[in-house]
Amino acid sequence: MRSIMLWYYEASDMRTTLNLSAEALANVRLLAQQRRESLGTVASELILKALEPREAPRIRNGVPLFPARSESKNQSAAPDLELVNRLRDQE
Repeated sequence: MRSIMLWYYEASDMRTTLNLSAEALANVRLLAQQRRESLGTVASELILKALEPREAPRIRNGVPLFPARSESKNQSAAPDLELVNRLRDQE
């Protein structure tokens, strides 16, 4: 795969050199043309979006996941054997 060196400059940003694959450059260039924005603006938006933290999945293997509980003074992160035995004996 051939890499193409990309140079861009925008007044509010710093000058940067990126080594992109020809396919990546073609896709960013096409998107920039469709949006009528500069190549650097589109590349920056895509990079920042890719680096945003993602939301945890709500379903795994078809089973809904419950949100994790926060730790408090009265509740430990994981049940210990004593708690399991006490809960079992209550039934």
